Amino acid sequence: MSWWSEFANRIERDTPLGRHTWYRLGGPARYLFRPRDAEDLASLLTRAKHEDIPVKVLGSGANVLISDDGFDGVVVRLDNDAFCTTTRRGTSLEVGAGVDLMPLARRCSEQGLSGLECLAGIPATVGGAVRMNAGGRFGEFGTVVREIEVLRTDGGVETWPHDRIGFQYRRSDLGDGIVLSAQLELVEDDPDRVKRTFDDMLKYKERSQPLADRSAGCVFKNPVGQSAGALIDQAGLKGARYGKAQVSRRHANFIVAEHGATASDVLHLIDLIRERVRNVFGTELETEIEIWKPVRARRRDE
Repeated sequence: MSWWSEFANRIERDTPLGRHTWYRLGGPARYLFRPRDAEDLASLLTRAKHEDIPVKVLGSGANVLISDDGFDGVVVRLDNDAFCTTTRRGTSLEVGAGVDLMPLARRCSEQGLSGLECLAGIPATVGGAVRMNAGGRFGEFGTVVREIEVLRTDGGVETWPHDRIGFQYRRSDLGDGIVLSAQLELVEDDPDRVKRTFDDMLKYKERSQPLADRSAGCVFKNPVGQSAGALIDQAGLKGARYGKAQVSRRHANFIVAEHGATASDVLHLIDLIRERVRNVFGTELETEIEIWKPVRARRRDE
C-alpha cells in the first residue's frame, strides 16, 4: 500500500506544473494534492514528513519559476471551498488562503473598503501575499493584516498576531508554516473615491509593466535606495535575450517567456543580469520571484 493511499482521490501523479504558473513553465510535480480542508492538509503533512517527502504550496503561480525538472515531492493547491471563502464583519474581513487577491481588492474598492486598492494589478492568493508581503510602490499587503491562522509542519494550528508575522520588504517570517486564512482590517471610505484609486493604480500598472506577457512579475527586489529595473536598464540589458526568454523592453525588471521558452532560459538570463549588474555597479541583486530548483525525494510509492 502506498503512503498516499488515504489521499488517493485528492492526489494527482506526475502532473505538469507549468499550467498552474503565469510563466507556463516548469516540469511535473511528483504529487499534486488538493486538500478538502485544514484537517486533511494536516494529515498529509504528517504522512509526508514521516516519509521524508518535501512539500510546497503553490498559490496563483504568479511569483514563481519552477525548474524544467519539476518538483519531486508534494505540491499543495489550496483551491477547495474551505480555503476560498471570505467573511465580512464591518470593516474586518476573514479570508481564506486560497482567495484570489486581485478580485478581492476590486470587490473591496467597489464596496468602499479602503486598504487593498494599492494592490491593483498584483496577482497572488492571500496565502502567497502574506508570505511575500505582496506590494509595490503604492503599498504592501502586510499593512492591513491583523492576524493569520497558520498550520505548522507537525499538523498543529496557531493564530499569529500581526507583530509575530514579521512583515518586511517582500518577505515575512512564516518559515515552513502554511497560511490557512488571514484577518484583514480595512477602512470604510467613499466607494467612488476608492474605486477610482483602484482603477488609476491598475491603469498605471498596465502602462508601465508587461502585464499581457508571460512573466512572474518583478524578478529582483529593489536594492536599498535603488531601482532594480533602472540598474538593469542602465547596464544595457533591456531587451537582452537567452533562448526564448527576454528582458522586457517595457520594464527591465521583468523577464518574459516567449512560445517555446524553458525555465532554463529564464534562469540563464537571471544569472546574466546578476553578473552584469554586479560588474557594472557593484550591486548584488536578490531575486524577488521564488525559484523552485529540483529536489529529490526518497521514493516510497508502494
